Amino acid sequence: MSGGGAVAGAGEFEPESVRVAQVVREQIVDGTRAPGSRLVERDLAAELGVSRIPVRDALRALAAEGLVTPRPRSWAVVREFSDADVAHLQEVREATDPLHFRLAALRRTPEQLAALTEAWERESAAAGRGDAVAARRAGADFHEAVVRAAGNPVLAELHAVTASRVRWLLAQHTDLTRMADEHRALLDAVRDGDAEAAARLAGEHLRTSRAEAAGRGG
Repeated sequence: MSGGGAVAGAGEFEPESVRVAQVVREQIVDGTRAPGSRLVERDLAAELGVSRIPVRDALRALAAEGLVTPRPRSWAVVREFSDADVAHLQEVREATDPLHFRLAALRRTPEQLAALTEAWERESAAAGRGDAVAARRAGADFHEAVVRAAGNPVLAELHAVTASRVRWLLAQHTDLTRMADEHRALLDAVRDGDAEAAARLAGEHLRTSRAEAAGRGG
C-alpha cells in the first residue's frame, strides 16, 4: 500500500474501486475526512465521477482495512479510533516493528536499501519545509519499505492486516523533524547490517510514536 496516490501508468488497468479506495483512504489518513463523518455512496460517486458500484466495493475494502464503519443500506462513517484502539495497535507494533528492522538489517538488498533511503529523503525534505502530509506519508512509506526488506512473506501478510490503520496512526505524529531524525538512525543501522542496533532503535522509536499518539488531538 503506497502513499502519494500513484496513478496506474499507461497500459495498466486499475479497477475503479481500487482508485476510489485509494483516494478515500488517503483522505482519511491525512485527516481530510474527519472521524465520524459520513461516507454516502451517492455523494462519493458524484464527487469522484464514478458509478455507485465501485464506491460500494471501495467502502467494503476500507471497512475490511479497519478505516471505516459500515452502516445499513448505502453509507458508512469514518472510523473513530478510541484510546483502546490506538493502544492495541501499538502493542502489535511493539511485537513486530523491532523484528521488521532486525530482519531488514540482515536481509535487505541494495534495491530495498535504495527504496528505504528514497523514502527517508522524501520525509526529511518534507519535514524541512513543514509539509506535514508529505512527511507523514513518506514516513509510512519508510516503514512499509522496511517490511519488504525484512524478506519474510508471513510477516508481510500479518502487517497487511493492519497496514492502513498503522498509516493512520503514523499520521498522528506532529514532531516531523524528530520522526525523520529517528528514521535516519534506523536507516543507518539497516545500512550497516547492525541487527541489534536496528531492533533497539526500533523499540526507542516506538516509545516516541506512543507519546505522539497519546497527544493526538491535543
